[in-house]
Amino acid sequence: MALPGHDLDRLRAAYPAWSIFRSDGGAYYASRRAARLSDEQIDAGFQQTVGADDVESFALLLQAQNELGMRP
Repeated sequence: MALPGHDLDRLRAAYPAWSIFRSDGGAYYASRRAARLSDEQIDAGFQQTVGADDVESFALLLQAQNELGMRP
């Protein structure tokens, strides 16, 4: 399914550690694949699941989570 400015397949390719889907209501969700976050990671801002009502906000959430994971 092609989306304006974003394609779910492109997002899935860019964030393979996440299971990404769109709900019947049109919201976007992603859950980490095979990962259980520690309390320390949650305290640092990591999220097990993210969601947004629009694809632009959703892509920004995934990017922010990815950037958190890159910090030393």
